[in-house]
Amino acid sequence: MKNFHANGKCPIRDVLSRLGDKWSMLVLVTLEANGTMRFRDIHNAIADISQRMLTVTLRILEADGLVSRKVYAEVPPRVEYQLTRTGESLMPHIWTLVDWAMQHMPEIVESREGH
Repeated sequence: MKNFHANGKCPIRDVLSRLGDKWSMLVLVTLEANGTMRFRDIHNAIADISQRMLTVTLRILEADGLVSRKVYAEVPPRVEYQLTRTGESLMPHIWTLVDWAMQHMPEIVESREGH
């Protein structure tokens, strides 16, 4: 029997806690749909995310190796973000979840309204 206790490294808990926040999947989907993007463009694509939260989310995704950040030595500095190979390998799984959510959203909404 497999255990998923809090002690030690549980890959399920670890990965889902990072991707299960409000913004990470949206940032990943946005980058996959648009390719390399600047911060401002990501912010415009996800209109209701604050600049601070976008910064935090991008840093976390970069630390996890899902997004790469490239800074160009220009004035003003230009910074671009894109998915890494690891991030790209995650996208089919995210799209499966997105497709499932879109398919079942009416049922979920109906169930929520019943409670």
